[in-house]
Amino acid sequence: MRGYPEDHARTFDPPPITFTDAHGREIRIQEYDDEREALTAMYVAFDPADRAQGIPPADEDAVENWLEVILAGSYNVIAVHGEECVGHATLVPDGEDAYELAIFVLDTHQQAGVGSQLLEGLLGSAQADGAEHVWLTVERWNQAAIALYHKFGFETCGSESFEMEMALRL
Repeated sequence: MRGYPEDHARTFDPPPITFTDAHGREIRIQEYDDEREALTAMYVAFDPADRAQGIPPADEDAVENWLEVILAGSYNVIAVHGEECVGHATLVPDGEDAYELAIFVLDTHQQAGVGSQLLEGLLGSAQADGAEHVWLTVERWNQAAIALYHKFGFETCGSESFEMEMALRL
């Protein structure tokens, strides 16, 4: 059984969130509301080097099938720049009263604050709706992601040879 921190995390801001990223671009974080075409286009354009643990899938049909699964019954927020989807974060129910976190940001918008704001909005949306337990796995070498998750209050709760498991109590 997965362990969760005893203390609840801070209060997170739900979307919509609008901010200027580190490159001067106006980004809007919003709840996903059937922007399927833009989301699919983002994943098709995703840099193969940024794929982790086999996701997101590489081709359009596989992306469509994968989105059918992860969008159903999940919390989802997207980052939009102009009309383009540049990031997506999701909390997928795991069947055990908890949610697994996954977050993706296009390489052109990484290291600019987009991931932090996606995470803020996603956790805020779930928290406002009463979700309590969130967990994730991250590759041990991904120090930027691990630092981000720690900043949001995630604690390490398990580890395998290549991955760490982290958890948060909302």
